[in-house]
Amino acid sequence: MTAAKHRVTIKGVKDGLVFLLDDECEFSQVLEELHHKLEKTHQQILTGPIIHVHVKLGKRAISTEEKEQVRRIIGQKGNLLIQSMESSDPTFEKADSDSQEVKVVKGIVRSGQTLAHEGSLLFLGDVNPGGTIISTGSIYIMGALRGMAHAGSDGDEQAIIAASCLRPTQLRIAGVISRPPDEWELGEAFDAYMEYAYVKDGKMEIDKVHHMHKLSLLNKL
Repeated sequence: MTAAKHRVTIKGVKDGLVFLLDDECEFSQVLEELHHKLEKTHQQILTGPIIHVHVKLGKRAISTEEKEQVRRIIGQKGNLLIQSMESSDPTFEKADSDSQEVKVVKGIVRSGQTLAHEGSLLFLGDVNPGGTIISTGSIYIMGALRGMAHAGSDGDEQAIIAASCLRPTQLRIAGVISRPPDEWELGEAFDAYMEYAYVKDGKMEIDKVHHMHKLSLLNKL
């Protein structure tokens, strides 16, 4: 029996991993091998810190539903974060234009680590001092933010940063940088409420999440 051709090839690069998906076989075969490698043969890459993943589809153009199948298989491993999904087929750009979705990521961003994402991000975990989380959209953290967060990194001043415990070393929204934490004047009453940061008149403001309707930003959730 001849050796089967690899339908999924995983390569390490400077900023993470590249998943090369065969564009000549049935798509179901690609999904089967992708699932098998992540479950059986490549477990060692699933137990460390957050790893950025770039998916290369070759000449294959996949539908939004098929793209989500790839995202689900890779995304079920909490430390693998898809940064891009690329195809050389010119029709793929339209199929990949739903960047408004909120990506859910679980884990911990430790000191010295950076989690970067395109679009809005819901992070289930803590960002420790010395850790950084960056997103082109809004950032919602169901946990403690004690490191640095940068939302709207492509210049979107309507992005927000929300956290269950908002005690960062620095916040940035687009090009606006927060005042030092000791100047926020947050009292003890804030401890019981999820808080968020937003830009108003070119300055960063902090408020309780249940006041967010004042900014008409609920459509970004």
